[in-house]
Amino acid sequence: MSVQPSEKPRVLLLLPTRTYRATDFLNAAQKLDVEVVIASEEPATTADLSPTDTLVLDFRDPTTATHIITKFASTKPIAAIVGVDDDTTILATTASVALGLPHNPISSAKATRDKYLLRKTMSEQGIPVPKYKRFSIHDDITKISTQIDFPCVIKPLSLSASRGVIRADNPIQLTEAVTRITKLLHSVKEAKGTDTNKETFQHLIVEKYIPGIEVALEGILISGELKTLALFDKPDPLEGPYFEETLYITPSRLSAEIQDELHCATAQASAALGLRHGPVHAELRYNEKGAHLIEIAARTIGGLCSRTLRFGTGMSLEELVIRHAIGQPIDTLNRENQAAGVMMIPVPKAGILGDVRGKKEARAVNGIEEVNITIPIGGKVVPLPEGDKYLGFIFARAEIPEKVEAALREAHQNLEFVVL
Repeated sequence: MSVQPSEKPRVLLLLPTRTYRATDFLNAAQKLDVEVVIASEEPATTADLSPTDTLVLDFRDPTTATHIITKFASTKPIAAIVGVDDDTTILATTASVALGLPHNPISSAKATRDKYLLRKTMSEQGIPVPKYKRFSIHDDITKISTQIDFPCVIKPLSLSASRGVIRADNPIQLTEAVTRITKLLHSVKEAKGTDTNKETFQHLIVEKYIPGIEVALEGILISGELKTLALFDKPDPLEGPYFEETLYITPSRLSAEIQDELHCATAQASAALGLRHGPVHAELRYNEKGAHLIEIAARTIGGLCSRTLRFGTGMSLEELVIRHAIGQPIDTLNRENQAAGVMMIPVPKAGILGDVRGKKEARAVNGIEEVNITIPIGGKVVPLPEGDKYLGFIFARAEIPEKVEAALREAHQNLEFVVL
């Protein structure tokens, strides 16, 4: 009697059409020899990307999308569902619940996708948060300005990557910021369609500005325990009025004591929100009063930034996440010894990208591994706070963080962007 070979684990990747992450996740899946099913919003995209099955789903409608997934899984069992960015977090959770796969509570996923729910839930669980207030875009801003402390930060409820986030130091700046963010929300709602969640696009949150240095923590939750995979320093000050991130450098140059505080703050926030399973990406600030969680998401780091991370003998972050999702053993969670970093290339001004000069010189800088311009020539470029795309990414590795930072800055100085 012949023994049939065991079936490959089947992984459903939720890949929005505009994501940067498709190639890296597909490469990781291929390396692990798992069967991949790709779900996206458009059939042409999924057909181009997927080596096997594809699903077309509306990520804005988790109920209907979950029904489609469960119907598919009834004949082709799914071992894990991996959402690769914010737009897929709630669906990944909802569908995992329906299929009986390891998951976070749905309420936890929703809290990470709504800045007001995030603050409210953390506050109710006894986690210190800055003074905050949710208000409607139709409210009297003059009245709102008497109820908050300055300086403050105004944010849309669900946009990510600092989009629509503006600091205000006085009532006039507050009014200007609310007007600008409201206009942005109208344009986003129009682009996404009229069925976009009304609550998300009718309200903003304002909270007291937290001074201090900012870091990003990349981690994974295993049975509720947070394992820090990397802590990124952000050497460029992020003081506003907009919060355009540029440099991420790891390992952190902060003291071990401060790093422990940042880990504990993230772990406490995760527990307060009910997060127990899978990747987390947190943004924190640190000042004389300690560590303060700014944002936390139940996903991996955005853009192409995960390419800075290698574990053990070269395992990518995507491979680590898929291994964890399907229950495969992970030999080590330790990052490589070399320092690494990325520059998210900022947009200098709005317009059309006419040319990019100096790429050869930038790539020749010692320590630079990759210069990836992600907006094509002729593409539209929009700076923050309205924009949602960087010009590209520069990656570097070296023996110490200081050399990584110097290499990234030198490479960027060699680049010239012609914006028409």
